[in-house]
Amino acid sequence: MTVIGDRRFERTLDRLVREAVPGTSFEAWTFDDRESRLRAERILAARGVSARIRSAYKPLVHAFREEIDLAGVRRIELGYPVRPEAPSNRFRLEAYPLAALVGDRPLDMNPHEEGTLTYRLRLHRVDGIEEREVFAPNRLHRDEGGALHLSPTGWLRPAGEIEGARIATDYEAIFEAALRLVADHSFAGPEPFFEELGILVTLPAADEPLGVAHEASSLREALHEDLYFSLLAHFGRRTGRPVGDRRLRPGQIVPEVAMGPDITLRIEFRPFAPTLPAPAEEESVETAREPLSPEIVARSLERIGGERMLALSRAGRPVEARYHRGSDAAVLISGGQHANETTGTIGALRAARRLAARPGAHFTVSPLENPDGTEVHRRLRALDPAHMHHAARYTGFGDDLEHREPNEGDGEETVRRMAVEGSGARLHLNLHGYPAHEWTRPLSGYVPAGFAQWTLPKGFFLIARHHPGWERETEQLLDRVTRHLATMPALVAENRRQIALYERHAGETGFNYRNGWPCLVSAEARAGLPVTLVTEYPDETIGGTAFEAGHAAQMEAVLAAYEAWQEIMALA
Repeated sequence: MTVIGDRRFERTLDRLVREAVPGTSFEAWTFDDRESRLRAERILAARGVSARIRSAYKPLVHAFREEIDLAGVRRIELGYPVRPEAPSNRFRLEAYPLAALVGDRPLDMNPHEEGTLTYRLRLHRVDGIEEREVFAPNRLHRDEGGALHLSPTGWLRPAGEIEGARIATDYEAIFEAALRLVADHSFAGPEPFFEELGILVTLPAADEPLGVAHEASSLREALHEDLYFSLLAHFGRRTGRPVGDRRLRPGQIVPEVAMGPDITLRIEFRPFAPTLPAPAEEESVETAREPLSPEIVARSLERIGGERMLALSRAGRPVEARYHRGSDAAVLISGGQHANETTGTIGALRAARRLAARPGAHFTVSPLENPDGTEVHRRLRALDPAHMHHAARYTGFGDDLEHREPNEGDGEETVRRMAVEGSGARLHLNLHGYPAHEWTRPLSGYVPAGFAQWTLPKGFFLIARHHPGWERETEQLLDRVTRHLATMPALVAENRRQIALYERHAGETGFNYRNGWPCLVSAEARAGLPVTLVTEYPDETIGGTAFEAGHAAQMEAVLAAYEAWQEIMALA
């Protein structure tokens, strides 16, 4: 284990308290949870300082939670800023999930182009109209690659000053120090550069549930996301790869942002972590309310039976599939390509159990394609089960296995190749997920670069990719699968809720609809099989009954697609 940096930071709230002069007053915006900010205000008040300390992260949402009384408010008009340095809907996104927080009150959101970083509110109360402004402190800056960002920042406004000025906060300092330490380190040899690069952070910031579905204000989760994707981009630049190239192979980058009383940063190289033991008691596959351990997945595959296909991950962990040879048209079923998307693994297993009992069934099931990412996910979930943990997304190499070139070796992707060659399948059912709550990168422009369309949940939807000449079969498949999914009332209702809230804050979804079901369709010659149906369930972070509903929906999609494919191929 090699340490390349170990630092402590003074807390911004402590500095504000230390530097305050009795008899003065000020407003400040920091990256701290509500209780910490209130505690600092009380300490300052005891010293004769009048202070109002607000959240620099999602300031409008926190203003509605902490300062704006909605009693007697019948309608709300919101003017949000538009700046040329950011997407036009940036501050409308930052207001998420306000449209749900205000209940049944009409909320009219319209841009204002005054150039000021201020939300303008008109609250229509029973006794008149109240007008107020909510400041959203931001700074313009360039990242290591030269891209310009407009990002939330700390701010201090002493009494009597109209503007105030930016203050560099502890939160921003952690991020900048981590990037600088890695950038200054010399990495020898070709990719991958390490087994695991651990970025260990402690931060005294509690998550604050927002009272809307799975939404919470989480500074620790946001920092994890910013650290992971910014460091991934750094290694992309270091190796000269195009922006967003998923073939990048630095190794596993793992930020662990834990709750703690002090603000600390430690960066170290570590070997692959050993596989965690299975829980003493684990729920059955059919009713699981949280992700399954690899041991349970392996046992479930053994019960499904069929010919065993095996490959090894970079860390030497097994990647297992089972091939059921039959007279039907063959189908490849996979899950767990991105290890923090967990309903697909269980949905694949549940569907395969049912198909295995069907006479003539012909399929391969590979439910856990990324075991190295899975172990990172299990470790991170032990810290915070409600966080997205995108550091677990890719493999032990740090790449996305689906984007590997055919001649890159015998890794996790080998199982897919064996399944296609052995079965002759022409349909791939590839089960995925995405965040079940808002995904932000506040220190890099707020909206996740390269993933803007995934920043808010928008229901369970399907992505169909096909080779040229397979348009008809693809449309027939979508028609049959969506007709089945549309018969599930709870799933339909949740889709409508999420899509409606998405459209209020983000705009059009970009979906095409089949039988009222959201879909995206494209012709792609590089796809491995003639037709690929990707499921996208908003499952990152969910648990309990919501998780159970998620893998049930994945199973239903697989079974409907398998049945539809038999009909389509019989008529071909």
